This record gives sequence, C-alpha cells and structure tokens, in this order.
Amino acid sequence: MYNKVIQNVRPLEFMWPVSNPFIFCVHHLDKYPFGNDEMGPAASLAGRYLGQDFTLKDGWRMYHGERVPGFPAHPHRGFETVTIVLEGFVDHSDSHGAAGRYGMGDVQWMTAGSGLQHCEMFPLLNKDKHNPLELFQIWLNLPQKDKFADPHFKMLWAETIPVVRETDKQGLETEIKVFAGQFKDAKAPAPAPDSWAADPANGVNIWTIRMQGGAQWKLPAATPEMHRMLYFHKGSGIRVAGMDISVKNALELLGDQEVAIEATGENASLLLLEGLPINEPVVQHGPFVMNTAEEIRQAISDYRETQFGGWPWERHDHVHPRNKGRFARFASGKIDSPGS
Repeated sequence: MYNKVIQNVRPLEFMWPVSNPFIFCVHHLDKYPFGNDEMGPAASLAGRYLGQDFTLKDGWRMYHGERVPGFPAHPHRGFETVTIVLEGFVDHSDSHGAAGRYGMGDVQWMTAGSGLQHCEMFPLLNKDKHNPLELFQIWLNLPQKDKFADPHFKMLWAETIPVVRETDKQGLETEIKVFAGQFKDAKAPAPAPDSWAADPANGVNIWTIRMQGGAQWKLPAATPEMHRMLYFHKGSGIRVAGMDISVKNALELLGDQEVAIEATGENASLLLLEGLPINEPVVQHGPFVMNTAEEIRQAISDYRETQFGGWPWERHDHVHPRNKGRFARFASGKIDSPGS
C-alpha cells in the first residue's frame, strides 16, 4: 500500500489498534433485552460463560458480570480511562466511596493514578422495552511524573460537549463532537487535572465524526509529531485521501497532512484519537500500566496488601437504584449532576 497520508490500515477486532499516548480502545455495542428486577437481562443466561462472557450471543454480552452486565470491581494503576457513552447507562462505584450514573452522551474521565478499584456495570433500567448500549472506553497513558497522582474522576455531561456541524458544497452535513481537545473554535470541557490531555501542547483530541451519505469533509492538519488514528466503525464505505476504505477498519494517518474524507455510501460514523506520544517506556500487565517491570511487580504487591482502599460497597457488581438519575458523587462528598 502506498498513500501520502495513510500509513497503515488495520481491521477492527474486539480491541482496537491504538497509538501512543493511547494504550487501549474498545467499542461496546450490545442490544440488551428488557431488564429484570435486578437490572439484569430478563432473559435466560443459559449457555453463557458467566464471568467471562465476551461472545456476542443474541446481540449482547454479560462481560464479567453474572447478574448485571459489565465489569465488577477491578483495580487500575498508572493511566486514565475515558468512557464515552453514546447510548445506555453505566453505573460507577469505586474503592474511595465515589459513585455515579452516566450515559446518553456523557463522558467519565477517570485518573487511576496511584491506584483504585472500581466497577463499571451496565444497568438495564427499562423493564418494558429494550436497553441498547453503545460506548467507547479509551485508555490514555500517564507520564512517569503523574503515574502516582491521586485517583480522581470528572464528569463531562452531554450538555457540555461542543458539537460542530459543517455543510459541504452539496449541502450535506458532517457533525463533529469534541470530547477532548479542540476543533476550530469548539473547545472540549477540561479533562481530569493530571491528564496528559490537560496540557494543550500535547494536542490530545478525541472526537466522534458522523457524516451524511455522500458528505465530504476535511480533517485539518496537525503537526508531524502527532500520532493520529481514525476508526471507521459504522457505515458502508468511505474514501480517505483517495483510497476506498470499507467499514470496520482503523487508519493510521500522518499528523501533518490535511485529510479529505468522503462518505461514499450510507451515513458514516468515525472516532478520532490523536495526540503527541509520551516518549517513555511502557510496561503493561492487565490493569496496570507503568514504566518498568519492577513497577508492575510493586503494583501487584501494593494491590494485594492494600486493595487500593478496599471495597466499601455491598456487592462487587454494585448498581444504583433504578429510579436514580444521572449523577456523580465524589470521594470528597461533593455531588454533581447535569446542569448543576
């Protein structure tokens, strides 16, 4: 393959390919059925490998959940999670007593830093209709100087996310939602304070891009040092810098080139991740991301000894009451909600 803009094209499997400073990206898309009294599926779980259910059966998965879909309590150290919920809801609870429910366009930006446990459950709130869920979870690395930052999370409510709509010469629209960074005059809400993205000089951008069928749009040039990944996850076809790309592919792009994109078939949905790399060694062991193998061993030892604060909730798959709205309660006791 030769293209002056596209460096590589890779297929989208369950875990998407990423480029430094990002270390993980996954797209959860589950068509959950009606919810039961426990906010789990009102459907048989027979034939599922509960605790490790990653097979798309009947359009949905339980993941590590056995009662409610999702990810019961598990530890992290040394990086951040950015969770963008396009549809459905996530219930967060952590080892510092913080909690929240977010969804329908909200973003949770969580700095694991020195270490915490949290659970991320997908409560099926609707008992009389289906409960579709769609989200991106993105792991953003921390530089060595911030790997032991105090754990922290911040809510970026959907109402605060800037949206830019551009129309091409044919009158067809491209919509850009700016979850991190900046597009033209649209600047995302500030991320967590110790994030690599908190310094604008690091050029971290996280955008979703939705194009009408036939629409043409140009991704602006950044800098030669920028690592830039574009994920085409929904639609039929796009043309990028003159190359036809089918759905379910990731493109690694040169950072200093303007990129012409056209939705050649039906409406197209894309995710952009870009930023300057953190030029340090990366050693990952499951939920721990550090700079050396010795730091990984220390993280495992610290977790065994302290449980990163223990677990203050009754269940490891804790969910909030069904009638609870979107909210965030922080370890300090402060409570936040949309519009507050």
